[in-house]
Amino acid sequence: MSAPLTAVSYVSRAVEEFDDARLADLLAQSRRSNHEHDLSGMLLHRRGRFFQVLEGPKDAVDELMTKIRRDSRHDEVRVLLTEQIEERRFNEWTMGYEPIGVTSTPVPEGFRDTFDDLESDDDDASIRAVRELTVWFRARTAAA
Repeated sequence: MSAPLTAVSYVSRAVEEFDDARLADLLAQSRRSNHEHDLSGMLLHRRGRFFQVLEGPKDAVDELMTKIRRDSRHDEVRVLLTEQIEERRFNEWTMGYEPIGVTSTPVPEGFRDTFDDLESDDDDASIRAVRELTVWFRARTAAA
């Protein structure tokens, strides 16, 4: 029987702007580290905000979350959901990534244009948003 897995979903705010080069560096470092620590997950970035899901052995996830909270590149780290999972949702990605561009036209009704709803005081709404983003990411990358 394999060890139980933990998944943590959180949001944070970049202290300084992350251009494409900085994001590429962050992803390369994250992928190496996650591979070494048996972690997988996904990362979304939009308008200076990050949404990330990390999954793996509980000790490894907890250790990385401690590092993330101390990382000076971002602040306002808010854990939205911590859960025990039976199997990985992002098994094929040490860190899947999807940039979410800024549109120049009005967005359709119901389109997620920010991560603001993830930071609501309504825990049920935040958890629902986490689940929607997770499904969206998996479907989008599977279709690519």
